[in-house]
Amino acid sequence: MSDIVLASGVEKMTDCSGDEATAALATAAEQEYEVFNGATFPGLYGMMANAHMHQYGTTRDMLSAVAVKNHHNGALNPVAQYPFEVSMEQVAGSVMVADPLRILDCSGITDGAAAVIVTSVDVAKKLGRPYVRILGSGVGTDTIALTQRSSFTSIPAAKLAAERALSMAGRKMEDIQFAEVHDCFTIAELMILETLGVYEPGEAGPATLAGETSLDGTFPVNSSGGLKSKGHAVGATGVAQAVEVYKQLTGRAEGDRQIPGHPRVGMCHNMGGSGASSVVHIMEVGS
Repeated sequence: MSDIVLASGVEKMTDCSGDEATAALATAAEQEYEVFNGATFPGLYGMMANAHMHQYGTTRDMLSAVAVKNHHNGALNPVAQYPFEVSMEQVAGSVMVADPLRILDCSGITDGAAAVIVTSVDVAKKLGRPYVRILGSGVGTDTIALTQRSSFTSIPAAKLAAERALSMAGRKMEDIQFAEVHDCFTIAELMILETLGVYEPGEAGPATLAGETSLDGTFPVNSSGGLKSKGHAVGATGVAQAVEVYKQLTGRAEGDRQIPGHPRVGMCHNMGGSGASSVVHIMEVGS
């Protein structure tokens, strides 16, 4: 129906108090049993983190390593909300929000916007600008309430979305070279990487601590700084992830955060709430 489409997202969250923003965000959680009884997203992800620690031995240092890595990347990103480095000690010693999650484990209240142009390959070639192809897209859903899930330590909606995107793309997870994932909290990044199949359950934490998900690691994650450092302007987050994948695939990432080796295939994963819905896109640099 259209040859050239603008897809954009925007969010303005700082015009209200932190409590009001938290209440607004909580509308994406289960209302009758979770929100009515006082559960917030930090509380829900805190429960997920505790379950993951109990089941797999995930440690405080592993959670901190996610924040340290993402802030390092965000410090190189000229549009990041929190463009500064943090240390392991700073993360572990920051204010407690919902045990075991501390303030530096949590994404912030953010204003922001992002936009992409979606068109055909033929039009993209005529425009003469660097472009990427969307090889596959997938959507998955799950129960909103944690109480109705069989496990607190995985995100089935993300698994379903990734499987559908990979099937459409005709690719396997081993073909993906880097990813932007929904790290609303540090534990979310670890759980998503395990759910997507980048790592086996319980192995994302040790891998992050070992540097495997850093810019020069074997599977870079959140080169933008992620939601944690780049910012989580909710309505713009998914588009912003696509923008980062575009920049990395076309060699346009600013601030010395270009992933080495000229990656050709990347993934972005966005989700709603505590994982009730997920969307995955797989992209390849155009030729």
